[in-house]
Amino acid sequence: MDEAELLCYAAIALLAKKKRKKRSMWTKEWLQKRNHYSHTNLLEELRLFPRDWFNYLRMTEVVYLNLLKLVTPMIEKRSTNMRESISPHERLSATLRFLATGRNYEDLKYSTLISPQALGRIIPETCAAILDALKDYYKFPQDEQDWLDIARGFEQRWNFPHCLGATDGKHVAIKPPPGAGSYFRNYKGFDSQVLLGIANSNYEFIYFSYGINGRVSDGGVFQYSDIYRKLHEKTLKLPNPSEVNGCVLPYVFIGDEAFSLTPEFMKPFRQNLLNVERRVYNYRLSRARRIIENVFGILVNRFKVLESKIIVDIENNKPIVLACCALHNYLRRVTPSTYSPPESYGVEDISTGEITTGLQTRDDMSLQHNRRGNINQTASHIRNLFVDYFNNAGQVPWQERFI
Repeated sequence: MDEAELLCYAAIALLAKKKRKKRSMWTKEWLQKRNHYSHTNLLEELRLFPRDWFNYLRMTEVVYLNLLKLVTPMIEKRSTNMRESISPHERLSATLRFLATGRNYEDLKYSTLISPQALGRIIPETCAAILDALKDYYKFPQDEQDWLDIARGFEQRWNFPHCLGATDGKHVAIKPPPGAGSYFRNYKGFDSQVLLGIANSNYEFIYFSYGINGRVSDGGVFQYSDIYRKLHEKTLKLPNPSEVNGCVLPYVFIGDEAFSLTPEFMKPFRQNLLNVERRVYNYRLSRARRIIENVFGILVNRFKVLESKIIVDIENNKPIVLACCALHNYLRRVTPSTYSPPESYGVEDISTGEITTGLQTRDDMSLQHNRRGNINQTASHIRNLFVDYFNNAGQVPWQERFI
């Protein structure tokens, strides 16, 4: 390196030093009084009022303490001579409050007494720890028996045989990165990324993924997912078609009009193609598919961060959204009646034909409906098999009240 280059680097270093703003203090004095004024002290008071505790963190104290035990090894930090570390209890409670309310970091600092900069690191890290700690609560089916168990649940509870899961997707509003243009702009006119979910008959996710930009529509989100790839590579270990009440039916996933009709994926008939038999099929499919709509309704109702725009760096969106899905399964499993009481679900009155939908998400969160296109003839044949089954061997006595 010659003398001219040395002088150039020295000048750049001097300019950078001049531009660096001198810190007037290490941290604001009131933020140092976290032990006295933070929301962890409020939580101590809320222990006497279980319902208020639940509303604050979206779970009971017992469930919270168990979750804290699971994530502590992953989020615990050492104190130094310079400062005391933020405890796992403070980290987890701040994260759950963020998920429950959707408040931004600047607002959250006043109740947690943690700086927005620190919250910007703590919350995504804790969400990633939650996702890892709860992995046993959202296991993807591993073999044919797992799929058969799911299908049995749909047949017993919702009268839809050979159903492997109800599928839907929701747009989650985001703050796009600089220079993104219309890359994340969805058909409703706001920037989003899509959360794709598949639920079993017990309102639990068996699969969820997040991150496809909101511009992708017409069921293309499903085609970008790893489950779609495995489906077409025949690596999901799905059961072979088998007989139900004298009819041989394949095993399928179900969804609404946003998805494409394939041999492995059933959807409703369009309104202009309906007759009485197809109306019965649409009703029976809709009856089972409402599961995933209720799942998303419960999820958004409990974790308000998914209801409004997530204003964080886009690389941190994924652990935040997926942690909500993992927490949903966890809470459905350990405290179902508290987390999702009966009014959360859709209910049918089979004597009158009236349907109460339960918790639902807003219309602007839904995927765009699929446009007309060429219909796969094999898929059309399979759909007609289900039409025939629901109108004959598999009919239920009350179905005509709902068509």
